[in-house]
Amino acid sequence: MNTNNNIAEEVKSTFESIDHIQDIKTSPFFKDKTMRKLFDAEVEEDKIVFSWFTPKLQLASLVCVIALNIFAFIQLKSTTYDSNVSNFAENYSLSANSETSILN
Repeated sequence: MNTNNNIAEEVKSTFESIDHIQDIKTSPFFKDKTMRKLFDAEVEEDKIVFSWFTPKLQLASLVCVIALNIFAFIQLKSTTYDSNVSNFAENYSLSANSETSILN
């Protein structure tokens, strides 16, 4: 029974504290200033993400990729298909031996 009285008193004091709440006075442009700061911060974050990948760096990376492709194409043309296949077969022991074995 004692706990019920304590709970009732706490509820009563909580409702009494509501009467002491007062309105807060703010400037009329507070909302506009806050919204502008929020949206400006989001725009700045987007700029920071891709600021390191400038057009100069894009051009340099494109030149490097093209140079590597040209080098690979020249190397591919200089070797023949048959020599590549025979090298592959020798490395993995896939070539047919002309030697006869006891098991064959």
